[in-house]
Amino acid sequence: MNVFLSLRHALVAGIALELLMMALAQPPLPPILPPMRARTNAFGSLSVLQPPFFNASCSIMASRRSSIIVFSYKPRDAVAGKEKREMFERYGLDPNEFLSEPSRETSRIKEIQKKTGRGKELLEEDGRLRRTTHKLLQVLGGKAKRKKLLSPTGIDVRPMMEVVKGAAFDILQVAGGCPASLRPGCWLDLYSGTGSVGIEALSRGCSGVHFVEMDPWVVSDVLRPNLECTGFIDVSVIHTVRAESFLENAKHYVGKNETFDYISVTPPYTQVDYGLLMGQISNSSLVGEDTFIVVEYPSKTSMLDSCGCLIKISDRRFGRTHLAIYGPKWAQKKRKSKIHN
Repeated sequence: MNVFLSLRHALVAGIALELLMMALAQPPLPPILPPMRARTNAFGSLSVLQPPFFNASCSIMASRRSSIIVFSYKPRDAVAGKEKREMFERYGLDPNEFLSEPSRETSRIKEIQKKTGRGKELLEEDGRLRRTTHKLLQVLGGKAKRKKLLSPTGIDVRPMMEVVKGAAFDILQVAGGCPASLRPGCWLDLYSGTGSVGIEALSRGCSGVHFVEMDPWVVSDVLRPNLECTGFIDVSVIHTVRAESFLENAKHYVGKNETFDYISVTPPYTQVDYGLLMGQISNSSLVGEDTFIVVEYPSKTSMLDSCGCLIKISDRRFGRTHLAIYGPKWAQKKRKSKIHN
């Protein structure tokens, strides 16, 4: 048994030295390296202070039967994972026993626990990260003005920024000929998420809103509570389905001849093709001759000057976020006359 332990310790020591040599051989090195210093602590352990490009510590603990060598090595980008595995295999050792990298989910959990100081309450029974909410959004105008809205923590759902939302409704109200409120009508909120856009529409005078959100957790823990706290649950319809599927099967969800007065399109930027999406909307029976369409899109995305029978009446930029609004021709004339006056 002692012979086996001694051989294994010798292998580990050999691997440690080879890792050290590999790190030293990797360019570029700092132009000036501080000298290595050693000191002995109160327990008789030897600590070695290394240059900044790697950290190593070697502790030798004497015992009656055998010596144990503990070696820890943390290179920056010196040794690739593949090279490490090949080296362990050359020594006849299992790489998985020595090389274990935390998963992305584990790293995320540890990061949140470190920031919040919370532990097991952040985890579900199956070990996944529990999704939580906070109240950072609010209704900007109308009957429910200043009411706080729930939104998920993290970046799973990205609500429309309040400055963008406020500008969109100001443009719609002026273009509709009623600067104080929206023209009465029905709103379709695609990729609704928290529901902040549709709730803003209800607060400012819309008669009803159809919310389209594919995430069941967002619907049950964010969207529905927001509608209940603002008092708009009775004039709302929630469709837990993908926006693309909703557009393809519109007759099944809203009826054969149903058109909307307003449609908001606020998709996750990286998960949609805006050309295909806008083509699907422009050919949809949900768009009427007097429909207004609000589209939020990222920089470096081309938006056409028209969407079906509608023309672009506004296109504004807010940092990396852009806002395009399509509407009937008469709305553009009203907006221009209002600006000139």
